Amino acid sequence: MKLKEKKEDIISKLLINNYDKYYHIAYSYTQNKNDAQDIVQEGAYKAIYNSKKLRQVKYADTWICKIIINEAISYIKKNRFNWDKDIVSEMKDEKDMFKIEDDKIELKQALDKLTDKERAVIVLRYFEEMSLNDVAYILGENLSTVKSRIYRALEKLKEYMIVK
Repeated sequence: MKLKEKKEDIISKLLINNYDKYYHIAYSYTQNKNDAQDIVQEGAYKAIYNSKKLRQVKYADTWICKIIINEAISYIKKNRFNWDKDIVSEMKDEKDMFKIEDDKIELKQALDKLTDKERAVIVLRYFEEMSLNDVAYILGENLSTVKSRIYRALEKLKEYMIVK
């Protein structure tokens, strides 16, 4: 029981200290401030509730990231019918908050065209600056699979950014 309490404390501290990181991961999937906050809140609840399932405390941060990503993907699948083409206008409204420039809006639109798995590797590797090993661990994928997925996703992004 004491180990469980220790894990809960560690997870709670990580959730507080790294909230912005988890929020940005969720936001990269939803492009919506309120949805991202909901995802992080639900992910935080699940992380604390399931803290006993954490195998190694040193991986707590990546474990939480994995929960947030799974929550975001689940949220998108459940609410896909609610999404429309107003995402770009929402992004423009939030432009001041995130200091998103026009070329970054174009990048966000290109990211939306990627599959969930492709978007996940790009967000974790380049936006969250995680190592390839951490990305592979979070996604539960082989390292070579992550590398090839990143390569394919980058090729698609180049194509989407040029074609417009």
